[in-house]
Amino acid sequence: MDAVKIGDATVTRIEETYEPNFDAARFFADWRPEIVEKHRDWMLPNHFDPKSGMIKLSVHSWLITVGGKRILIDGCVGNHKPRPLRKMWDMMNTPYLERLAAAGVKPEQVDIVMCTHLHMDHVGWNTRLENGRWVPTFPNAKYVFSRADYDHYLKLDSDPATGPVNQGSFRDSVLPVVEARLSQMVEGAHTVDEHLSLDPRPGHTPGTVAINLASRGQKALFCGDILHHAIQVYHPEWNSFACADQVNARKSRRQVLEDCAGSGALLMPAHFGAPFVCRVDHKGESFTPRFGA
Repeated sequence: MDAVKIGDATVTRIEETYEPNFDAARFFADWRPEIVEKHRDWMLPNHFDPKSGMIKLSVHSWLITVGGKRILIDGCVGNHKPRPLRKMWDMMNTPYLERLAAAGVKPEQVDIVMCTHLHMDHVGWNTRLENGRWVPTFPNAKYVFSRADYDHYLKLDSDPATGPVNQGSFRDSVLPVVEARLSQMVEGAHTVDEHLSLDPRPGHTPGTVAINLASRGQKALFCGDILHHAIQVYHPEWNSFACADQVNARKSRRQVLEDCAGSGALLMPAHFGAPFVCRVDHKGESFTPRFGA
């Protein structure tokens, strides 16, 4: 999926990486081999690599063009960033900005950057390395993210016992944006403009938000890490190892799935494998994905 239309909006996936990258049984405590067999027809080869036992996750941003604005959702990992505890993300050097340019947008043309939460693989391209300093990649953009997440990580990062948090990404990918006075921190439900709004969906992190797009009666929902993998559509009770609040993560995941199933909104996750998006249908008390736009 290269681009999809939502009313007058065009949404384009900007890939950073797409590969088998996490051991499935470690990522999901509930993972079992029989689950793969049950869902083999859609899970292989785009969502799971049976040879390595790893789930295959994409790391990408979503570029929205609507109403004369260019909005980037979730900033991936970023280049040249030291992440020694995640070898696959350590000191990366990908053609992400070239892919953004191929979609017709230069960094200085981005109007809004929105972060569903402040984990390292969602904020990396907020900044880039210039003359030994981390500076905002999108100098003319307003960076919108949750105050709850910011306050949570600022407190942890400021404590020598817990900082630096998120493998240093708070310091190299969030604080420089705040210091440049480009951030807009929001609380609770928030309307950005006639097309975009945010709803608090805490659990994965304290300030995780779902981002809603609406245009001419059509809708999309950007869920960040509320769902990591398509198997969670079938099993919304499954949390990943990275979900901070297990109870609220499950509650928020089910709410997102209910929202999509009830409204017809296209679910646009940050990490699903190809085709990267899906519709959500009710199936009894649970849900089933309908892949593609």
